[in-house]
Amino acid sequence: MRILLQRVSEASVTIENAEKSRIGPGFLLLLGIEKEDGEEDIEWLVKKLLSLRVFEDDEGKMNLSILDVDGEALVVSQFTLHARVKKGTRPSFDRAARPETAIPLYEAFVKELQDGLGKPVGTGEFGAMMDVALVNDGPVTIWIDSRNRE
Repeated sequence: MRILLQRVSEASVTIENAEKSRIGPGFLLLLGIEKEDGEEDIEWLVKKLLSLRVFEDDEGKMNLSILDVDGEALVVSQFTLHARVKKGTRPSFDRAARPETAIPLYEAFVKELQDGLGKPVGTGEFGAMMDVALVNDGPVTIWIDSRNRE
């Protein structure tokens, strides 16, 4: 699983001119699911996200977690995070999980993150064309891949 984390002041997802989700300060998480991903990837990523110290303390140092600041989260499925562009000019998405595999993992990830945060998590809609808006706070943008745990 791959996540592109963006620390945001606010973020939202709109589908067909209707707002589906909106959050205040917290994480916008673009989540890409690979064919080989499973529960262990979800557990590792959620634990990492909940403990990652990327929010500023009173001294302006990134020293606080999303739990410390009572932050929110918005998760958007993003199979294009698994694009391969080695050959040619058209990306290949052959490593991305098919919907029948990806959707249950996406839903399990959202549930585990909700449980860890102790509050609802905003979502996009799997497979839909979405307009994602955000105000990147910092900016802080971090790439996390469950295949690179060391």
